[in-house]
Amino acid sequence: MSTSSKSRRIVIEPVTRVEGHGKVTILLDDNGEVEQARLHIVEFRGFERFIQGRPYWELPVAVQRLCGICPVSHHLCAAKAVDWIVGGELLTRTAEKMRRLMHYGQIFQSHALHFFHLSSPDLLFGFDSPVENRHVFGVAAAFPELAKQGILMRKYGQEVIRLTSGKKVHGTGAIPGGINKNLSLPERDFLLEDLDRMKEWGRSAVKIAKDYTLENLSDIAGFGTFPSNHLSIVRADGAMDLYHGGLRAIDADGNRIFDHVDSRKYLDVLAEGVRSWSYMKFPYIKSIGPQDGWYRVGPLSRINTCDFIDTPEAEECRREFMELGGGGPVHVTMAYHWARMIELLHAIEKIAELLDDKDLQGEDLVVEGEPRNEGIAIIEAPRGTLFHHYRVGDDDLVEMANLIVSTTSNNEPMNRAVESVAKEYLSGQEITEGLLNHVEVAIRAYDPCLSCATHALGQMPLTVRLVSADGDVIDERTRN
Repeated sequence: MSTSSKSRRIVIEPVTRVEGHGKVTILLDDNGEVEQARLHIVEFRGFERFIQGRPYWELPVAVQRLCGICPVSHHLCAAKAVDWIVGGELLTRTAEKMRRLMHYGQIFQSHALHFFHLSSPDLLFGFDSPVENRHVFGVAAAFPELAKQGILMRKYGQEVIRLTSGKKVHGTGAIPGGINKNLSLPERDFLLEDLDRMKEWGRSAVKIAKDYTLENLSDIAGFGTFPSNHLSIVRADGAMDLYHGGLRAIDADGNRIFDHVDSRKYLDVLAEGVRSWSYMKFPYIKSIGPQDGWYRVGPLSRINTCDFIDTPEAEECRREFMELGGGGPVHVTMAYHWARMIELLHAIEKIAELLDDKDLQGEDLVVEGEPRNEGIAIIEAPRGTLFHHYRVGDDDLVEMANLIVSTTSNNEPMNRAVESVAKEYLSGQEITEGLLNHVEVAIRAYDPCLSCATHALGQMPLTVRLVSADGDVIDERTRN
């Protein structure tokens, strides 16, 4: 935390317990009232630019280097886009089910990581608890069994990824038109050993998140909360489908703005804006416009937009969750955690289904057809809807790449949550670390991946500073 008496500016840098680097700036007036609060993404990752000129078959492996937390999501989304380029979008049964198993392993491990490692200190100890306890080691000391469960659940998801993609991080399993391996019977049996325990812990995780939400609802119902549009993909019958489906958007009352939009038509319904103070773009629904067309994505939005979940235990939990909305969408920002754990339970239920499917041992792995010069795909990453769009030339080199990452879609909602919490808890108060953590809690509810989301349109500003050993700025040059 740093402050400036001249501008009455408070800076939280970095935002902690999130993936990537960001900061929050809060401006106070003479009376100590919050005038403005913003989330700034201060690192820049230019994947959309430097992937240009590379052969298209490198994409599934290359673009996942955006992130070490959710590489599977980029790996699979890029592979789905490249499927269209090679004419192999109609995968074999073995290929699609192997990819789905990989994806559910990613959902399971990522949700466990966020809930138990990153967010649980706030939920277990309180938002303004001593900072020396508010981390995963504090959780391990106070709740050793819970910490152990979180570690082993993530480990299980990582093993699913390893056995489907070849490696726990930055695997190579998905290739243009299919996959490069199936799941052997010994590999399947290895995953079956801990399956029942993972289901049990998944149920327990849902209960923890549900109990926290309901027991603290009077305090958290308005915490960084606001009505919003929601967006996700859904299956043709309206079910939640985290791997494939059509785009559905609903407004704050639950009315459908559009439904079952094909991934290749995403530019007909969505656009992206930019602002001078962030490297992250601001997507919006075209028919509404940039002012009010922003939307939320991720677990909360997926449960709001789908008609049902096709696994029995998660569906029962979804029905109970939706009672929070009183017949409409649930907008409570802190309910993201409960929704996230429902998805975690759904993921382990789907893993159980797939491990019982003999198609995983099939040997028909790859298809191909008439090549195309463009590929577009959408997948539901742990953090929300993910878009990959590529165009290639006749020389098979990438000419254009556009990514709309989950956290990018949540950019405006996170900024609104930051401003709402800052005004409620910091205005007119003596600023403490605990109060500032309230702002970070609102950001962490979205489980942002800031490094994934840092892309920009137009010319990037460049500032070079020469700083002395004492920290004084000797000289500065800026390219506008």
